[in-house]
Amino acid sequence: MLILAGDIGGTKTNLSLIDSTNPKDILSMKKYSSQDYPNLETIVQEFLKQQPSVAHACFGVAGAIRDNECKATNLPWHINARNVSTTCNIPKVHLLNDLEATAWGLSCLQKEEIVILNPGKPQPLGNMALIAAGTGLGQAGFFWDGHEHFPFACEGGHCDFGPVNEEHIELWQYLKKKYGHVSYERILSGPGLVELYDFLIQTGKEKENPDVSELMKKENRSKIITQMAVKKACSVCMRAVEMFIYIYGLESGNLALKFLAYGGLFIGGGIAPKLLPIFSSSLFMKGFMNKGRFSELLSLIPVKIITNEYTALLGATRYAREKI
Repeated sequence: MLILAGDIGGTKTNLSLIDSTNPKDILSMKKYSSQDYPNLETIVQEFLKQQPSVAHACFGVAGAIRDNECKATNLPWHINARNVSTTCNIPKVHLLNDLEATAWGLSCLQKEEIVILNPGKPQPLGNMALIAAGTGLGQAGFFWDGHEHFPFACEGGHCDFGPVNEEHIELWQYLKKKYGHVSYERILSGPGLVELYDFLIQTGKEKENPDVSELMKKENRSKIITQMAVKKACSVCMRAVEMFIYIYGLESGNLALKFLAYGGLFIGGGIAPKLLPIFSSSLFMKGFMNKGRFSELLSLIPVKIITNEYTALLGATRYAREKI
């Protein structure tokens, strides 16, 4: 039986074809630019042109899933599993939130695909939490059902940003004027990293480097900020990334408390692996444990970064094999 798995995000769509009898053997995989296509069905049809018939498909989608359909958060697509099934001739199609798919993929990872930021003192049967900044900010949780850690989705990335110092209050005011509602996703995402950079420039806290400004006209701005910060080649980029990582830690600590994630907090998404040298400093954990009377409790929670960019695909495949 062939399984089609997908990771559908605002920037890219990854599809893979896998034989259910040997899930580690990927028969075909391709990456698409999501913005270049009018809908998911068009991409799936293009991918399956030269492929055998598929029995099951499971897609992790960046957005809230309800009744097996989803209006993508950072993409102008309305995805309905029934429509995909009919249009693409796939008998069984299921949609998961992309972070829920990533959570299902966690057990498929190798030891070397996880970087430990804080070993903590894990409770193996305790709840776990997952947070991932990329094009947007996703979150998910796991509860122990007596047999395994069972993932569930949430949309916590759209909760209100909570400033913890004077500079954060200024940032909130800056973003409030632009967007009205200021969520954590407005900061903890690729576009959010650019917002932090612009905030530092436009409020006069930093002066823009002309060479970096020219680079940003030619390439993705968040990519340039990330690269310059890791190289320590631009003070504005470094400061923007440091703000980003500290706030990432703050919200990760919030999530760990809400789910009481004694089993661990995992960091996914495409940004953290690219900023690994800075994440590995104490900055993230300072934010994570900045919870007053509950700082000591948070110090016991393991914190780990996922480095495999295809974890959501692995999770979608696992779900299709075991649950559909």
